[in-house]
Amino acid sequence: MGIKGNVTEFILFGLSDDPKTQIFCFIFFFFCYISLLTGNLVILISIHFSHLFNQPMYYFLSHLSSVDIYYTSSVTPKLLQNLLTKRKTISYDYCMFQVFSMHFFGVIEVFILTAMALDRYVAICKPLHYMVIMSRKKCNLLVFVAWAGGAAHSFPQLSMILKLPFCGPSEIDHYFCDSFPLLKIACTDTYMSGVFVVLNSGILALVIFVILFVSYAIILWTLRTHSAEGRRKALSTCGSHFTVVVLFFVPAFFSYVRPPTTYSEDKVFALFYTIIAPMFNPLIYTLRNTEMKNAMRKVWCQKILGKVNLNQLH
Repeated sequence: MGIKGNVTEFILFGLSDDPKTQIFCFIFFFFCYISLLTGNLVILISIHFSHLFNQPMYYFLSHLSSVDIYYTSSVTPKLLQNLLTKRKTISYDYCMFQVFSMHFFGVIEVFILTAMALDRYVAICKPLHYMVIMSRKKCNLLVFVAWAGGAAHSFPQLSMILKLPFCGPSEIDHYFCDSFPLLKIACTDTYMSGVFVVLNSGILALVIFVILFVSYAIILWTLRTHSAEGRRKALSTCGSHFTVVVLFFVPAFFSYVRPPTTYSEDKVFALFYTIIAPMFNPLIYTLRNTEMKNAMRKVWCQKILGKVNLNQLH
C-alpha cells in the first residue's frame, strides 16, 4: 500500500460549487454516460454478430468500444455521485484505482487508435499485401501489445503515486484522481515526479500523435492516384478515424505535454478525453460509414423480427 500518512480519503472539488450548476452537470453528464454506454454496446453487438468482425478495422473498433466503456466507467459514476452530494469524497483506495485505470485504459486506447491507423495505411498504401500484413494473428498481437503497453505505462505511474506521503489538506482540485493534482497535495517535493509524468504520459502522447499524423499525410498523398470513388470511400473512413484521434489527443496534450504543474483549465480539458470523445466515437464511426450502418441495420432488424416471430408462435 501507499504511504498514506493520516489520509484515508480525499475531497474532490468537482466541477462547480453552485447547486444549480451541479444539477445541470449531473443531468448533462448522466445523458452523456447513457449515450456512451448505449452507443458503444450497439457497436460491439453489431460487429460481433456480423461479418464485420472478420475485418481488421472493425475488429479494432470493437476493442476500442470496449476500452471506452471501461475507461469512462472508472470516472463518470463517481462524478455523477459527487454532483448529488454535499461532501464530495473519494476513498484513498478508489483514488489509486482511478489513477491506475485512467492511465491503463487511456494508453490502450492510444495503441488501438494506432493499430487502426496502421490498418488504414496498409489497406490504402499496400493493398496487395493487406491480407498478409493484417492477418487475424497479427491483429491479435497488436491488441496484446496495446494491453501490455497500457500495463507498462500505468504500473510505474501508480507505483510513484503510492509512494507519496499525504498528510493534509486532502483536497483535490479536480473531479477525479490524476497524477498532477495528487502531486500538488503530497507532503514532499514532487518536482521530479512531475517531470516523470510529463515524460511518461506527455511524450508518449506526442510521439504517437506525430506517428498518426505522418501516417495520414502519407495516406492522403497516396490517394492522389486512386479513382474518385476510391478516394471518397477512403476519406470517409480515414476522416472518421482522424476526428476521433483529434478529439482524444488535443485535450490530452493540454493535460500532459506541459510543465509539471496544475491549471484551473485541466478539468475542462479532461472532460473531453474522459467523457465527450468516448461518447462521440460511436456516432463518428457510424454516421459516415455505410458498412457499419448496414451491419447495424441487419443485426438489429434480425433481432427485432426474431422476437416478433417468436411472440407470434406463442
